[in-house]
This record gives sequence, C-alpha cells and structure tokens, in this order.
Amino acid sequence: MALGRTYSVALVGLNGYIVEVEADIGQTLPNFLILGLPDASLNEARERIRSAAKNSGIPLSRRKITANLIPASLPKSGSGFDLAITMSVLRAANDIRPTDRTVFIAELGLDGRLRPVRGILPAVMAAVQAGYPDIVVAQANAAEAGLVPGANVRGYRTLARLAFDFGADPQELALDFDPQDADESDAGAGPDVPQPDMRDVSGQGEARRALEVAAAGAHHVLLTGPPGAGKTMLAERLPGLLPELDDGAAMEVTAIHSLCGLPAAARQLVRRPPFESPHHTATSAAIIGGGSGMPRPGAASRAHRGVLFLDEAPEYERRVLDALRQPLESGELVIHRSAGTAAYPARFQLVLAANPCPCGKASGKGLECTCTPMMRRRYAARMSGPLLDRVDIQLQVERVSLSDFGQAGNEEDTEAIAARVRAARLVQGERLRAFGLENNSQVPGRILRGQLRLAAPVTRILDQSLERGVLTARGYDRVLRLAWTLADLAGRSHPDINDIGQALNLRQAAPAAA
Repeated sequence: MALGRTYSVALVGLNGYIVEVEADIGQTLPNFLILGLPDASLNEARERIRSAAKNSGIPLSRRKITANLIPASLPKSGSGFDLAITMSVLRAANDIRPTDRTVFIAELGLDGRLRPVRGILPAVMAAVQAGYPDIVVAQANAAEAGLVPGANVRGYRTLARLAFDFGADPQELALDFDPQDADESDAGAGPDVPQPDMRDVSGQGEARRALEVAAAGAHHVLLTGPPGAGKTMLAERLPGLLPELDDGAAMEVTAIHSLCGLPAAARQLVRRPPFESPHHTATSAAIIGGGSGMPRPGAASRAHRGVLFLDEAPEYERRVLDALRQPLESGELVIHRSAGTAAYPARFQLVLAANPCPCGKASGKGLECTCTPMMRRRYAARMSGPLLDRVDIQLQVERVSLSDFGQAGNEEDTEAIAARVRAARLVQGERLRAFGLENNSQVPGRILRGQLRLAAPVTRILDQSLERGVLTARGYDRVLRLAWTLADLAGRSHPDINDIGQALNLRQAAPAAA
C-alpha cells in the first residue's frame, strides 16, 4: 500500500493555511483515525466518507485507515476536509492516480454528492497565495471560487465523477448517479432589491447635508431626535450615497460574507457597501464576534466597508457599545477564545440613533416630557463619553413640519448626492495617496497638524475650543477631518474659517441631556 497525499485549507478567521492530508492503510483490524487536532464535525467525517465512497462505487479498505492533517498543531474544524481526506485514502489504496498539488475543499453527502461549504473564497485566496492554484470544489461553490484571480477551479457534483477524472476504474464507479436538482449556489440569490432613495425623505435639510458630509469623508454619525423624526429613514439611505467598492475592498467584503454563508457572495463580488442593523438586544458576540470554538465574525465585521446602524443606541448594553471603541480606531477586531485567535477587518461607518430621553418627548413643539432629570441623565449616560468622542457628526434631528410634507418628492435624489460624494472621494484619494490613506476619516493627527497643517487664523476658533475644554485632543482632530471633507465637497483646496465653523457645529449639534 502507498501513502496517499492531498491538500486542503484550514481557516482561522479570514486567514487560510495550507493543510497537507496524509493517509496510510495498515494491516490491522478495521479502524479509521483522523489525527491533527480535528474538531467534532471533522471527526464525524469518518462516517460520511465511508458512506459516500461506498455509494459512489469505490468503497474504502476494510483495514485500518489513518489520516493525518499537517501541521498537527493547527486546530482544524468543519466539513470542508471531507473531500481531501477521501482522495488521500483512495490514493493510498491506488484507486486513483496521484493528485499532485491539487487542493480539495468540499463536504461529502452520504450519497456521494459534493456539497458546498462556507468560507470558500478566503480558502481559495489562501491556496493561490501559497502557490496552489489548482482547486477542486463542489459545483455549488465553483462560481464563488472562480472569483479569485489566478485560481484554476474545477467544480464537481459527485465523488464518482471526480474519481473518474483522477483515473478510477469506470467499471466500478456509480457514474449513473447524477442529481437533477438545481445548483445549490442559486439558492437564496433572488433579484436585486431596490435601494432606498433620499428623495423619500421630507424636509430635514440639515440632516441630509450631514449625511452627505458623512458619506464623503466616511465619518461616524449620531442622530438624536424624537420618535418619528426620520432618524432610521436617514440612516438606511446612507449606504446608497457611498461609492461602489473597488476590487480590493470588494474581495475583502465578499470573503467575510462567504465565511458567514451569506448568499450575496455566491456568484459575484459584493460591490455595494453592506448595511448591518442588529437589534438592540444583540449580545457582544453577535455584534463584535465570538461564540464557542473558533471565533466567528459579528455584525461589525459584516459591515466592513459599509454601515453599522445601531437604532435606539441607549437601549444596547453599555459594554456592547464600548466594545466598538477599539475597532472605530483601528478598523480591525482581534478576538481571543480558548480555541484560537481570529482577526477580522471592521472598518465601518457607525451610525447611532437615539431619542432625547426615555419617553422621547424632550424636544419638539407641543410635546410634554414625563422624564425626570435623573432619568434623562441615566439614559444619556448609556452611551459613554469615550464612545461619543469618536463620533464625528452629532446631529439633532427635529420633527418634520406640515410644510415639509408639501415638498415631498421635490428633494434631491440619492444619485445626485452620490455624484458629489464620489467627486469628493476622488479629491481625497489624490491628496492622501502619498500617505497610504483612502479618506479623511483615516487621517491621523500627526498629518493633520503636520503636512496638512492649516494657518493659525483658520483654526483660531478650534484652538480656543480646545483651550476651554470644549473639545478633547481627539475631538480637535475629528473637527479638522470634517473641515477637510466640507472643503472637498465645496471644491476648495484647503478648509477656510467657515469650514471650521461648520465642522464644529456638526460636531456639537446634539445637546447633552439635562
């Protein structure tokens, strides 16, 4: 008996590692061992593999089979190793010819069908980067795997057909088994859903302008106002103002969606910025990521390169909100669990929406608030100062008046505003390319006060706010970033005094609770 060898990929977060799968067939009593830190789902592969091989016409040897996954110190999980182990065992039994450096990633059904697995895009990316461009996957994963440049992808529906192409005896194979059901990759694709349009928003000129600024510079936003003022409506329209993702960003977002099993990644790269809006009862693991075993991505990572909207923000647990402080600065989440450490990108725009008080009637004409001052302070305190200090735009959204309803349908639509946003992003890209940055929200203070330093008369009002303690040092930098975005939208090469004043107003527009 020969030693069989194939290759697969183990995912730790979004990082993939080539795994060499060895198989040996001994001379002792029947047994099937899988070595190399397999988890429970991978250990169950023994029964799936035996049944799939038998029903494909190539039953495994009845002697002791040992499969070893190298490196043995790397934790391995999931059903994606089924096919690689099977091909390795078949090679050890000389039932197929050598598989060379081909990478196999698929789950096996008991009937011999190859089933799709999650995370195929980052797995194929890792294989190609490691110098293994020949990839075999389930047919339902073939379109997604083919999105990776340089990958030579082959998709199969059945183990029998795959074994035939690798030299198995066609007289033994169950090649007549050919499922007629639809390709699983079509499931859940559905038609494109129309994007919400800014034209639907009646009035709210100041809030519309604030969202345009936020989209142009990728700034975080807090919308405070009474119920029914349109906070949620505005937030849902922010993704439509953002430019489409370039190839690099689209690959990052699609890889995350693939790992989460979202249908949007099954056929093509995700080009539209994602929008995540978790319920206020969501746990820290649901938003930040985590769970048992290897940490999984949460809503913050699924919103990478897009918008994370937290409606009724004070209703979230304070520790959940404060957990967002680190990714707001670094754009990455590193999650440590007993089973391992996973790093996920999380460069999103945060949009918070809040009522002015628990009853929601502390602002607006004709409204009588029933909350005590202590209730208001406790409600506002659920969003910590350090978190709000990282939010660039803090806007008070007023109730819509009757005259605003008369203007319904006459407002600018999303495309008109998005065109100005795209133009501003192009200007930022040219200015910041030398620093390796993409937009104004990423510019660090050393550059704002160094290479992009403004004249003292322009920043005088800002300097005075810092001296009086109205702004923190972080807030000072964030106002400067806003000012640069306002200048980009206006077509000016540098911010002027009016831009600084407008940026300061956008920063301080939301009043503190009484």
